[in-house]
Amino acid sequence: MRHSLLFLVLGTCFSCQSPKDPLRKLSSTIDSVFATAPDFNGVALIAENGKPVYHKAFGFTNLDNRSPLDTTSLFELASVSKQFTALCILMLYQEGKVNFDDPVEKFVPGLPYPNITIRNLLNHTSGLPDYQAIMDEHWDKSKAAGNDDIIEYLKRYHPAKHFEPQDKYEYSNTGYVLLGSIVEKASGQDFVAFCRERIFIPVGMSSTNLLSNQEKAGLKNFARGYIYVPEKHRYIRADSFPSSNYIQWLGNRKGPGRITSTTADLLKWDRALYTEQLLPKESLTQAFQPATLSNDSLSNYGFGWMLRSHPTLGKIVWHSGGNPGYKTVIVRYIDQNKTVIILCNNAHEKFEALQAGIELVLATSK
Repeated sequence: MRHSLLFLVLGTCFSCQSPKDPLRKLSSTIDSVFATAPDFNGVALIAENGKPVYHKAFGFTNLDNRSPLDTTSLFELASVSKQFTALCILMLYQEGKVNFDDPVEKFVPGLPYPNITIRNLLNHTSGLPDYQAIMDEHWDKSKAAGNDDIIEYLKRYHPAKHFEPQDKYEYSNTGYVLLGSIVEKASGQDFVAFCRERIFIPVGMSSTNLLSNQEKAGLKNFARGYIYVPEKHRYIRADSFPSSNYIQWLGNRKGPGRITSTTADLLKWDRALYTEQLLPKESLTQAFQPATLSNDSLSNYGFGWMLRSHPTLGKIVWHSGGNPGYKTVIVRYIDQNKTVIILCNNAHEKFEALQAGIELVLATSK
């Protein structure tokens, strides 16, 4: 299916010759990509040199009452949030309040996992176990757990680590929970307030926040998450599945996810990362360097960003996210100064193929 989509896009790209309006051609070609997923729910933004060249909404914020999405709709970013947590740490490093090779125990005393550094947390080389399993087994799910609760349960039940620090890359939400708590300890400020005051407000991200479940429930333009159920031949609210309940009982986490935003705000964030508005460039570029493992091989993850390259588009820094009902991605084509942001609230099965199709359009368009 993915290859069929790519061939379709290629055919569309090359069938149009010498168009009078390149932007109209690009828009039409991107439309053809999304036409392969007619039930896609979400918002897509493509920018070149910081200017949107494509910005469209598809589907509904609420399928039950058919409220349409628009380009200002709010989405859960899920793990796209990690890049903001990493930047908080970089800011504290710039101020001399943390060092990347500081032991985690300096800020989280009593954690039963020695020899792990802040650097290991940032680039997912800590070997830490996933906290969700231990919380699922022991936590009182009538309450919403936060970072202190998660850390307490890691100490109390001490699930085994997966490997020695720096030996491997293994994506770890636990590491980013600890980073959220380190931000609070090193700054003396609540993580949510730190993000607002140091990133969201200065960058002008007026629609971006970390919200409680109750706060999100009261938002009219918040895109509700949906999951397709083949047996019923329709999409069902994601929060109606027991498997999604962890969003409620882990609803006070800070660091690995939970940021709510819009495509336009994420473009503002993208633009700020090309400047020194938030950090000097020499500090910021550390986020885009791969980790060196114990065997001297390199991972494909920096500080809150996935890393790759493309033969035509050059260096790419990006991150995806997924929560029940949601798939999200921000892709920054650094050498081309292009940006792709896709926020989806029905976890569409073709999400990754749509992302690949858009990249193919960018690589072949002139």
